[in-house]
Amino acid sequence: IGAPEIAFKTSFLPNDGVGLAREEFIIAEKIRAHPLALYHYKKLKASKDKEISKIIKRIDEITIEHKDKREYFIKELAEGIAQIGAAFYPKPVIVRFSDFKTNEYAQLVGGKLFEPEDEANPMLGWRGASRYYDEKFKPAFLMECEAIKRVRDIFGLKNIELMVPFCRTVEEGEKVLDLMKKAGLKKGKDGLRVYVMCEIPSNVISAEEFLKIFDGMSIGSNDLTQLTLGIDRDNAYIQKIGDERNPAVKNMIGEVIQLCNKKKKYCGICSPASA
Repeated sequence: IGAPEIAFKTSFLPNDGVGLAREEFIIAEKIRAHPLALYHYKKLKASKDKEISKIIKRIDEITIEHKDKREYFIKELAEGIAQIGAAFYPKPVIVRFSDFKTNEYAQLVGGKLFEPEDEANPMLGWRGASRYYDEKFKPAFLMECEAIKRVRDIFGLKNIELMVPFCRTVEEGEKVLDLMKKAGLKKGKDGLRVYVMCEIPSNVISAEEFLKIFDGMSIGSNDLTQLTLGIDRDNAYIQKIGDERNPAVKNMIGEVIQLCNKKKKYCGICSPASA
């Protein structure tokens, strides 16, 4: 589920909860401004640059009822997540931390100020876990954590669980979990489960190690297909090769499912392939 507005209607369908609740729709449609533009609002407002002044004017229009722009981000994200969590309560709702690519983040208000311009292939670039502990993006990730903490602790929706996307190495996973812990989202506390997306061949190859630090895996077959077959799924010339039914991809998926079952860990799948 991406749009909170459809959560209650969707909750009446037979279900066991939500395997993937996306933050991206809430950020793009409700918040609309880059999180770092909101975090650094006061610094940007002091600038005399004409282009930055235009960005500040747009942010002021979007956040007209909020003097504290950081709080605006946290409040809007928390309310969007809570709407999904409440619709399915007490069933689990797995919220995936933001997984915009650089070109997508750049489209948000103020985004071009904080995103690299020269990233040749955003699909393989600065995304997912690698952003969260990066000093440049860390303040934005901590705002996400604060929003989720508010949903669980203040709104009382303990059915909200979390998922880390595009986590290339176990070391990255450890860094993100440590940062979450410092932000008050300790894995295991008050029943908080934290999963990792299985969408990179390294997630499959090192699955045993990933499962030592995470509560399970959710297979993202789009990226797993792309990276297993060595294709760019945004490239129209080779899209036809990207088939999740390819034996190599099916072997990858089967291996993870078997290991998760053996370890009695959660295993889900979130992509059109699951249909």
